[in-house]
Amino acid sequence: MTDEDRLLSIFGRLRTLALGQNPLADSGVTGPQLALLDWIAASWGCGVQEIATGLGLAPPTVSVGVRRLEDAGLLERQKDPQDGRAVRLSLTAQGQTLQEQAHAFRRDKMRCVLAGLTTEEAETLLGLLERALSAAERTC
Repeated sequence: MTDEDRLLSIFGRLRTLALGQNPLADSGVTGPQLALLDWIAASWGCGVQEIATGLGLAPPTVSVGVRRLEDAGLLERQKDPQDGRAVRLSLTAQGQTLQEQAHAFRRDKMRCVLAGLTTEEAETLLGLLERALSAAERTC
């Protein structure tokens, strides 16, 4: 088995652990909407264009998702004090609570993945993954 095949197999096994599962599906939040919540939580006060650039999406696509999250009471728009035409986004208390629940769910899944490793082994694994991903981001 080649290294590439082994890595594909590992990713397949990770998928069976439901690591990518949407923990907010029961609350009506879709996977793409969760990605928006995550982005806004990490970039408080960001704008639609920043989100679109960061997620590699078209601004109209982000605008639709933002509108739906706003209608659901999960985020709010505020005028940019520096530019009255611009809008800044932030999570509402309900949106922040849901995003934190999703983050906790994913952290618990990652804890399970790392549980079989020593601290040193986990550090080695994470360091190697970070290095491999950085190289792939530069070249792929």
